[in-house]
Amino acid sequence: MDWDQLELTRGSSLRYGELRLSGLSRSDTQLLLTASAVACRRHPPLTALLSRGFDSNLKLSVGCPILDELLRGGLPVEGVTELSGESGAGKTQLALQICLSVQYPTQYGGLNAGAVFICTEDSFPVRRLQQLIQGQSCLRSDVPPSLISSLNFSDRVYIEHAADLASLQVCVSRRVPLMLARGLVRLVVVDSVAALFRSDFLDSDWLERNKQLLTFSSALHHLSREYSTPVLCINQVTDVFSSSDSLCPQSNIGTPTVAPALGERCPVATRAASPAGCRWCSLLIWPGGAGGAAVWREGVRGLTETS
Repeated sequence: MDWDQLELTRGSSLRYGELRLSGLSRSDTQLLLTASAVACRRHPPLTALLSRGFDSNLKLSVGCPILDELLRGGLPVEGVTELSGESGAGKTQLALQICLSVQYPTQYGGLNAGAVFICTEDSFPVRRLQQLIQGQSCLRSDVPPSLISSLNFSDRVYIEHAADLASLQVCVSRRVPLMLARGLVRLVVVDSVAALFRSDFLDSDWLERNKQLLTFSSALHHLSREYSTPVLCINQVTDVFSSSDSLCPQSNIGTPTVAPALGERCPVATRAASPAGCRWCSLLIWPGGAGGAAVWREGVRGLTETS
C-alpha cells in the first residue's frame, strides 16, 4: 500500500480499525499513523512556556552591568538562586535592587512585571526601597530617564510577612501562585530562608527540619518552572570552626570563614565583610567565575580592578 492508495489530505482522519482492514500489521499500522500525523501537522509542538509567551533563555538583570557579566547575563529565569552573607553585608539591598530591575522591559534586562518580597525576620525596609527608587536614574544610566520616571516602582513590589513555617507554606502555595497566574509578578524573594528553619526546630528535630526544607525547596522550584519565574532566597551564614579544640573560627581577624547556614549546595553564594566601614561582597560559588561588589547609596555596584 502506498500514499496514493490512502488518498491522504489535510484535515482527513485515519482510524486504527480502517487501517487494520487494509491488511497491515499492528506495528506497521502504528508507524503509518505516526508518519501521517507528522506529515499533516501544520505547526511544530509548543512547550508550556512557549505557549505562555515566555523565553526560557531570558536572564534577569541585577541592575549592574559588572555583576550581570559575572552572572553571565543575570539571574536565570528558571531556577532558585541563593544569596548568602553575613549580617549587614547588603543582601537585602541587592534583593531590593533586583525587585526594581524586574520591572523594566526585557530590552533593559527586566521582565516587565512586579516582585513579591516575603519577609520572615525583620519588617520590610520601606525607606531603603524609596532611596533605591530615587537613585535609579543614577544607577541605571542605560535606561532613558523618561522610562524611569514613568514606572511606579513601589506599586509593583508586593510585601508578604511569614512569622512561622505554616504561614510561609500558605504564602508560597496559595497567595504567590495567584499573583504569578495573574501576571502581577515575575520575581519571588524570600528574606530569609534560614530564619524559620533554625528557630522552629530543636537540634533533635533535624530529620523533620530536613523534610520541611525539602518540601519548601520543591515548592519554590515548582513555582519557578511553572511560571518561568526567578526565585531569590536570602540565607544567613555561620562561622566555620576547625576540627581542633580551639574556640576561634579558622580565619584571620577581620575576614572570618563562613558558610551558608543551611549548607553550601546552592547555585550562588556571597561572602561579605566590613573593612574600614565599607561593605563589599565577593562572588564565591557560580559557574561564571568570581568577582566583587560594593553597596552605595543608589544601590549595589560591581567593582572593577581600578575601583
